[in-house]
Amino acid sequence: MFDDFQSDMISVGETELFVRYGGSGSPLLLLHGHPRTHATWHRVVPLLAPHHTVICPDLRGYGRSGKPRTTPGHEPYSKRAMAGDMVALMRTLGHERFAVAGHDRGSYVAHRLAADHPDAVTRLAVMDGIPIGEALARAAARFAAAWWHWFFLGQTAKPAERVINADPDGWYRGTAEEMGEEAYEDYRRAIHDPATVHAMCEDYRAGLTVDRAADDADRRAGRRLGCPVLFLWSAKDDMEELYGDPLEIWREWADEVTGQVIDSGHHMAEEAPEEVAAALLAFLRP
Repeated sequence: MFDDFQSDMISVGETELFVRYGGSGSPLLLLHGHPRTHATWHRVVPLLAPHHTVICPDLRGYGRSGKPRTTPGHEPYSKRAMAGDMVALMRTLGHERFAVAGHDRGSYVAHRLAADHPDAVTRLAVMDGIPIGEALARAAARFAAAWWHWFFLGQTAKPAERVINADPDGWYRGTAEEMGEEAYEDYRRAIHDPATVHAMCEDYRAGLTVDRAADDADRRAGRRLGCPVLFLWSAKDDMEELYGDPLEIWREWADEVTGQVIDSGHHMAEEAPEEVAAALLAFLRP
């Protein structure tokens, strides 16, 4: 897994990030989702590395990365804070401008990165996610039934950590068969760490509060993404069921949007790595 890649812990100011990086060519930052780690990309990376310098960090709070102390407002786990981490990380590695691709929770970080740091992001690829503010504004009964975990993880009156920590394997239900043995072990190490579970819940608490406020502020101000945007969604997930044509939603937020459906379930980088890599390479081609 990640043959010929370098591994480091890199300080980004408020915390430090575990990262693997390698390959050659223009830089591409890959951001994982919940409850995965950087290892979710291990089947995609060998297909990208001959063409791009690929950087795969664990988001703050996740995997082996640092877990800053939280606050009542959940700002340390906001997508704005995580996006700032990524700018600092990429500058430390010598990349002032770069493309970014994010899946699931990583897609929200990637979106905020492109919104807050337009001079740094050349292209944005988003996988299985629309802006958090948009998702919550559209959160009718069907959304609540399918994505109820947003509200369970995000509330604080009866914190979810106690339930998850009682049986992390039963709660998350990942398998080595679907993820690959080494990636599964990395993920399992993470979900059995109560500090990681708490940080992942804080990610969702920030999503329901400060992250939504950031998206809503952008919409009110008429701010749009100027870089090209690629949206990939899983055929066996629920993007179309919830939103119809998700590309139409992204066109309300960005000037140049293309996309395609990927024949997989939600964890597309693990289930359909060749299709994901081909879509990214085509999008990033000069």
